[in-house]
Amino acid sequence: MSFARSLVATAAALLAGAAFAQATPPGSPPAGATAQVVQRQANQQQRIEAGLKDGSLTTREASRLERGEAGLDRQIARDEAKGPLTRQEQAQIERRENRLSRAIHDERTDAARGHPDSAASRRLQADVARNANQDQRIANGARDGQLTNREVAGLERGQARVDGMEARAGRDGHVGGREQQRIQRAQDHQGRRIHAERRAG
Repeated sequence: MSFARSLVATAAALLAGAAFAQATPPGSPPAGATAQVVQRQANQQQRIEAGLKDGSLTTREASRLERGEAGLDRQIARDEAKGPLTRQEQAQIERRENRLSRAIHDERTDAARGHPDSAASRRLQADVARNANQDQRIANGARDGQLTNREVAGLERGQARVDGMEARAGRDGHVGGREQQRIQRAQDHQGRRIHAERRAG
């Protein structure tokens, strides 16, 4: 390779590196950070549902965990509303997800036992299963580019509302039929929003 060609190749490599640096500003998280944190939300909800089904979680314990999920949804919504997650924001969310993960483990392995076949547990099982499904749909939309950060923020606020309703419904250890109907209406609304936002994207 001649000296001139070598010089041109070196200059091209430097320009490509500079362009990449501009496209990925310092402090930016890895691609797919939004999908990653929402996917973990879906996984946490599946673990809560599994705990209700196998009796390792009582209705009251699951409601406490849903209160934690609601707070986490609100944090994700606030951060996503500002634009792509920064590394610092992602790290803060992950620390909170880690604490919630430990809480799920601790509640499932303590001495308290739930009653999976009770009406209250079965109602909450169905609601939490639907939460997991909704979170999965949001994660998929973020992953495939159908949802913007602002859209994810709005949907996560909706998830926080549903989680909060579940937390309030089960805090006394009982989820009544009317309480579940209200939760289901909120979930129906949330499901339509997810569908509309992903379709628009």
